[in-house]
Amino acid sequence: MLSQILTPNACLTCGACCAYFRVSFYWAEGLEMPENVTEELTPVYSCMKGTNRKNPRCIALTGTVGEQVSCGIYEARSSSCKEVQIADEQCNKARLARNMIPFTPLETNEPLNDDDYEKVG
Repeated sequence: MLSQILTPNACLTCGACCAYFRVSFYWAEGLEMPENVTEELTPVYSCMKGTNRKNPRCIALTGTVGEQVSCGIYEARSSSCKEVQIADEQCNKARLARNMIPFTPLETNEPLNDDDYEKVG
């Protein structure tokens, strides 16, 4: 299968997740967002406008998917948006659904912690 090597700013040329998933979250998260960008799903959950339909596209997404995009409320985005990471399963699922090549994450040799380093005393 073809794949695309990701870059640190890959989301700025993608936007597939914002135009594929329903972006739902606990209603109180919407209090931090601008007015009129959310809609009620249930008494407990809300979602981003535009994402609860057959062909979803988040109201906060600007630009052209697959070319150049940005999020109009990036700093106030929901926890469900923050959970999707570049090249993870959800990201690549959305990319495939939009006929985009999935990302291949780069393997790094950087340690997750510094327990293996000698301490300078």
